[in-house]
Amino acid sequence: MARGLTTQRVLRDVDVLARAGLDLETFLGEALDSFSRAVPFVAACVASVDPATLLLTGTWKFGDLRGRDDHDHEWGLREYGTEDATSFRDLARRPDPAVAVGLVRRDEQAATRRVEDFMRPHYGYTDELRVVAKDRGQAWGGIALFRDPESGRFDEDDVATMDALSSSLCLGIRTGLLLSAGEETTSVASGPAVIIVGPDGQVKQFSAGAAERVSQLLGVISTPEADGMITSLVGAARRYARGEVDLPPRARVRSRTGMWHVLHASPMYGSGGLVGDVVVTIDDARPPDVVPLVVAAYDLTPRERDVTQLVLQGLDTKEIATSLHLSAWTVQDHLKSVFDKAGVRSRRELIARVYFDRYVPKVREPADAWG
Repeated sequence: MARGLTTQRVLRDVDVLARAGLDLETFLGEALDSFSRAVPFVAACVASVDPATLLLTGTWKFGDLRGRDDHDHEWGLREYGTEDATSFRDLARRPDPAVAVGLVRRDEQAATRRVEDFMRPHYGYTDELRVVAKDRGQAWGGIALFRDPESGRFDEDDVATMDALSSSLCLGIRTGLLLSAGEETTSVASGPAVIIVGPDGQVKQFSAGAAERVSQLLGVISTPEADGMITSLVGAARRYARGEVDLPPRARVRSRTGMWHVLHASPMYGSGGLVGDVVVTIDDARPPDVVPLVVAAYDLTPRERDVTQLVLQGLDTKEIATSLHLSAWTVQDHLKSVFDKAGVRSRRELIARVYFDRYVPKVREPADAWG
């Protein structure tokens, strides 16, 4: 009975946090503090993903994992380069978004190998509970909770609690992503950065500015060799090369400075076929890359999305009304709703929220915020 009451309080608290307009790191820290009362753990790793491709766009670590990145490279290759029924990408397609390794069926024992072959040797963890943060079929992130021998195994009630938290976690992650921006608005490199990874998973070469690009994405000084985001793309590119997926990997990532980037990975070919190398490209995102992601994050209605798309193209109210065959008053009503959901008061603020000021000078601002 007491556990049930605690769980209900946690569900309510996390839902409130998800609607509080917190930046992503603050939301995650407070949400984990809250649900740890119902589902204790010794460490946690949170990943944000591109909802269109389910590829990694950021990671945050808590508990015993905080500050540890010594095996992120291996994790990225394993998570995205191998078959695993409990990978985040596969969990995102299931009706039930949470699973504990200790409770998986025999046909899903690859998850046990992940713990036995990777988590236990490197970190001492003996059980893992994963949940995908998704709502209405769209995933924006995932959380992995860990326990050691002293803290025991996760049980079915733990899984059910995290399953119930999935939609609130999704809301907090997708809205927090749009608020997680720093002060810097200039890019550290001119043109795309290129990283070439060899068959052994190690970086062979990278272009001028590539290390700076990776550091910008993470918000800390890093190198291509150490970053799980890069190796997750490499792993996915290898699956593409093997014919296990239909499209080469691509992810839209917002850096810790607030700028949007697009990451691509592709296997390399020579005259004799595949050579084993993978090329990763990091480039500045363009409006067609960013707009669909942002309007999805704000949970706009189809008509609100149409209006927003046209606002971002620089159309005024009359032009939007003509294009969508609506009255000017109806367009203004939609704009008010969009502004409320985005937490802005004008078109310029909306454009800045989407692009973090990069494209603002290119789009005209009417004298009337609603005009």
